[in-house]
This record gives sequence, structure tokens and C-alpha cells, in this order.
Amino acid sequence: MVADRKIIDQVSGWLTVYDDGFVDRSWTGPPQFKFMSDPVPPHHHFIDGVATHDLLINSKSGLHARVYLPEVPETGKLPILLHFHGGGFCISQPDWYMYYNIYTRIAREAGAIVVSPFLRLAPEHRLPAALDDGYSTLLWLRDVANDETYDSGLSTKGDFNRVFLIGDSSGGNIVHQVAKKAAEENLHPVRLAGAIPIHPGFVRSVRSKSELEKPQSPMLTLDMLDKFLSMGLPEGSTKDGPITCPMGEELQGVELPPYLLCVAEEDLVIDTEMEFYEGMKKDGKKIELLVSEGVGHSFYLNKIAIDIDPITSQQTSKMIQAISHFVANH
Repeated sequence: MVADRKIIDQVSGWLTVYDDGFVDRSWTGPPQFKFMSDPVPPHHHFIDGVATHDLLINSKSGLHARVYLPEVPETGKLPILLHFHGGGFCISQPDWYMYYNIYTRIAREAGAIVVSPFLRLAPEHRLPAALDDGYSTLLWLRDVANDETYDSGLSTKGDFNRVFLIGDSSGGNIVHQVAKKAAEENLHPVRLAGAIPIHPGFVRSVRSKSELEKPQSPMLTLDMLDKFLSMGLPEGSTKDGPITCPMGEELQGVELPPYLLCVAEEDLVIDTEMEFYEGMKKDGKKIELLVSEGVGHSFYLNKIAIDIDPITSQQTSKMIQAISHFVANH
């Protein structure tokens, strides 16, 4: 009986786990924030210069994706941004309003097609499920490029020589893992032109200085960080595993694309993100750094803050400009 269910874990506002295995992802925080997690239906007509549609990638697994297509002149092909959403591997979807709001802007301003898979979520599907879904979507893009499958927007407008991996928070972790795996695969005619991890969840079991001293925010608290990873990481693994702790790993001989690492000055995990950045530079990898000043983790997803706080609004615009510039130059 539903009435006999007992709560065995919660992540404030975002997720409730019951003893029978049921997971409730209904927003239970302040009601004024609920709209940000409401799904936006696809619309094949252009609204503010962007159309969206959902498509099935794999009928056996049920993997599907949201596509954001900008309205641009008919001439020329458009770069493709393969986006992995955040949420600690446990929550969020690419059709949530918070993603719709930011990725319609990126698609429009960068003049790029955005493809965002609906990743399987933990705790029902622990890692590497989301990593596998991300990589499967990249292989599906290769099938589209080879005319083995068809999507009206991608097949006619996509430039498969300019595919970029982009993801925020835990999606940034997926960006790095997919980029490493892609280095071992023949993706022709797809070429990975760049990787853009935004506020990736790089951590250790031992708290960093920034985790101890930086302010917690609605987008990331220490409780969220710990609980999401305890639910999402493979059974028996810790934060010190390669998915969440790639700092200092051996990358010699791994042909990674150029990176644009986006960090936020007030992010709880900025110290370990910067350690990753220094390690990539030491290994001779091409990596650029964007630091958003005066803001915290995933600030650009908070539509309310964008509307009422000039710093959040300004830093969001700067980040989108930096992403657009990176895409245009690779």
C-alpha cells in the first residue's frame, strides 16, 4: 500500500526515496521556484528564434533526446552541441524550463544545434548508466552523419565536423568521461571539435577548502553533493573514483579535444575544478578557463536570479558569449 511507504532518504526540495524503491522527484521546495523544473513541451515552430523537438535514439533502451534548432539563414551548416544535463546524476531533464531557458539562448547566440539526451537517473540507474547514455548519443550522431538514420534538423543543417560536448555540474563529469572514451573510438565522419565542462562536480572524499568555506546555494549544498553522489556512483565506489576525481589522472597519449572549463568564483567545488585545470595544462592539453565572478554553482540556471540580480544576469551573458566564441573558433 502507498500509505505504508516509509521515507528512507531525501534531498531537500528535489528528491524523496521510499523503502519500496519508489523515487519521487516532485519539487517540494518553495513554490515560487517550481516552474524551473516544469517540462516545456516541444514546439516545431520557432519561438524567439528557436524550435524544439524530441526524438527517439534507441527503441530498445528507450533513450531519447531534446533537440534545440536555431532559426538561421539556409546557407551553411551549424555546429552541434551535445549537452549532458546536471542534477547529481539523480534529477533533472533536458526539457525542464531551467534548461530550456538557457539552451534556447545558447542555440540562438552560438548559432548551434543543441542535442540533449534524457539520461537515466540514479538511484534506479546508478552510474555508468548516464555515461553510457551520453556516449550512445554521440554514436547516434555518427549514425546520422553516415546517413544510417535521419533527423530533419541534424541531417540537413548539422555540421558533424564541429561537434562539441557540453554539460553542467554532473553533466560536466560526463563531458570529460565521454571525451576520453571517444579518443579510443573511430567516430568518422564526426569530429569532436571541443569540450565545455561547466561547473563539473569534481570532488574528493576529503572536503576541499572551498567546500568548507564557500557559501552553499540553492543549486548546490554539501548535503546535495553528498547524497546525490552516494545514490549515483557505482556500488562500492567513492568520490575518489575517476568519474568524480579525475584530478591528476594520467592523460598522456589521450587525444582530447580543446577544452573550455567554466567555473564560478563562489562554487563549493572550485578548488578541485582548478586542480583539474592545472593538471590538464601540465599534461599539455589545450584548455581555456572562464571564471564567473561573484556567483555560485550553476547560477545561470536560476531564472529568478537572472531576472532580479544584475550580477547573475551579467555573468550569465558573459558565459554564453564565451561559449559562443569558443564554438565559433573551433
